[in-house]
Parts: sequence; structure tokens; C-alpha cells
Amino acid sequence: MVEQYRSALLDRANPMGIPQRGTGAILVRFLTSLDEHAAECGPEELGRLGAIARDLAAVCLAEHADAAQEADAGAQAPALLERVKAFIEHNLDDPDLAPGTIAERHHISLRSLHLLFRQEEESVSRLIRRRRLERCRADLARPELAHHSVRDLAARRGFPNASAFGRAFREAYGLTPREHRRRSMSGVPLPDH
Repeated sequence: MVEQYRSALLDRANPMGIPQRGTGAILVRFLTSLDEHAAECGPEELGRLGAIARDLAAVCLAEHADAAQEADAGAQAPALLERVKAFIEHNLDDPDLAPGTIAERHHISLRSLHLLFRQEEESVSRLIRRRRLERCRADLARPELAHHSVRDLAARRGFPNASAFGRAFREAYGLTPREHRRRSMSGVPLPDH
């Protein structure tokens, strides 16, 4: 039985790409030692040693599988990031759009979502806020929407709290939403932000 584990694992270790360091090296040494000293062991000892070999092989293979899975996830990250960004863009007007709902919708953890944005210029929350503000700014400058209140336009774009919207708008653009609307409707040049 032990010989079967040894030959199967040693013969397959290299083609499977199991590294000969760390757990892989321990497994190979254990099986080699077992092969050298198996004749000195009784059937009960060989059974226990076979179970140890099986468990050690399982640990080694699990580590190998985890590494492969991480590499696969890394390769898929750019496509997932683009899907997430498209989802955000499509759902910006939903006041419930938040990192938690985005992660849930894409069947990933919240931590994984934040890791996707690690290399980006802004976090997922900042992206949502910036894009909503940009849409509000554009809406406030449109003459055909002049009959809508600032509060209504903000709520329509995912800002249900008017005072929070006003603070965010001023922080982003250096003027209040009403000032922006007034300037854009009067033809006064608007500051670039």
C-alpha cells in the first residue's frame, strides 16, 4: 500500500508541477525514507505511515491547487474589474449601489472587490461618488432640466441626502450646486475640476 503511494506520487510530482521545496520536498523525503525503511516496519506501522503519507500528499496537493487557483484569479482580475466598472456605470442612479451590493452581485467577497481596485487610482466607493457627482454636474447644466430642483436631480442620481450631496459637490468642484447651475445657465465659464 505504501509502495503504491510512493510510486504514484513520485512519478506524478514533476509532471503536475509540484515544487520540490517546502511541503513537496518534505513529501518526497518522507516517501523516500519510507521506501528505504518499509521492510523494517510491521503491517500496523505501515498502515499508519501510509495514512501519514496520504495526509501529507493531500496537504501538498492542496497547496499546489491553491497556488494555481490564485494564479487563475489573477489572470481573470482585469476582466472582472471591467465587468464591475460597467455594472457601476449602469447602476449609478441606484441609491443602494455600494461596495457590498457590488461584491454580492459579482459573487465575490468584499475584500476581493477592494483588492480589484488596489491598483486603480481610486477606490470603488470613490469611483461611485465621483461618477455620481459628474452626472449631477452635467444635469445641473442642462437647460431642459432647469425646472427640477437640485435636491430632485441629486436624488435621481443616487444622492438621497441633499446636504451630503451639497458638501460633496462643493468639495469636488469648489462651488455649490446652485452656483454651478446659475453659472452654467448664464453662460459664465465654469471652473474645470
